[in-house]
Amino acid sequence: MTSHEGAATPRPTLAQVAARAGVSLKTASRALGGESYVSDQTRSIVLAAAAALDYQRNAAASLLASGRLADSIGLITGDFTNPFYSALAQAVEDEIRPRGMHLSVANSRESAEQETRVARDLADRQTKAVITVSAMTDHSDYAQLQARGIPVVFVDRPAENLAADSVVFDNREGGRLVARHLLEGGHRRIAFIGDYAWLPTYRQRLAGMGDALDGSDAAWRDLLRTDAHDVASSRECVRELLSLDDAPTAIVAGNNRILLGAMEEITASDASPAVIGFDDPEWARVLGISVVTGDVEELGRCAARLALSRLGDRTREPESVVVPMRLIERRSTTAG
Repeated sequence: MTSHEGAATPRPTLAQVAARAGVSLKTASRALGGESYVSDQTRSIVLAAAAALDYQRNAAASLLASGRLADSIGLITGDFTNPFYSALAQAVEDEIRPRGMHLSVANSRESAEQETRVARDLADRQTKAVITVSAMTDHSDYAQLQARGIPVVFVDRPAENLAADSVVFDNREGGRLVARHLLEGGHRRIAFIGDYAWLPTYRQRLAGMGDALDGSDAAWRDLLRTDAHDVASSRECVRELLSLDDAPTAIVAGNNRILLGAMEEITASDASPAVIGFDDPEWARVLGISVVTGDVEELGRCAARLALSRLGDRTREPESVVVPMRLIERRSTTAG
């Protein structure tokens, strides 16, 4: 008699998911693939069946069997031109590589539609987990990946309408640090140039500035500018602000790309407002620009640890980690 002790438990099959859900094999495949013409009710039933069976779609099985795919974690970022994301990717890779995993990086270009396509592609390629700097405002669709056994971790921007792990900076406190620093420096006309208005990072930084400034005698709400996502749009905002009859005495840049645009425009003008930014690019240190920043390496490593931990225990409660921010004073707000 042949002993089967220690034999691996067979993986649940798509046919078993379909049978449990009471649908055809094709319908189960379409529902798990996120195809739009499957009804919400049917998709929910199929996803519940997949979750109950701990089913993980195996679209890349032949590649894995041939050895052409290794265990990987996928990272979806917003914009490859932003050095913040390269630092984040390096930190994630540094954390997972000693565990025999490699990193696959994809770019959403801040498009929710492209992020959806990229996430599905990563899942179909048998990515073990997905870490995302999400361009979405509603993350409930990621439940489809979770039902397929793929952990999803949100980094820099928290999950909305989804129970999932996340790690973010304390952006509200960052906004307070900026505002208090400028008030202490005697500034009362303070301009804030922010990223896309829908971004939670922007909203939290704005809220923090409001905590410190709204009860003061500072004029700042009329000097607020948003949707300056790149260098060119930041320059336009700064140009317009500096042309005002009562121009701001201090400019707050909402991220490193906005800070670069602000400095380019200020350098090309005769104005000399105080400048402070969020994030700490290397050139900001050289130019002596004050910043409020967090530890990007810790942000990335923590996101990777959350993903690895979820792979080891899929039943634990979702964890939300907040990484502190700190003020670094330099001559751009202290000179004179």
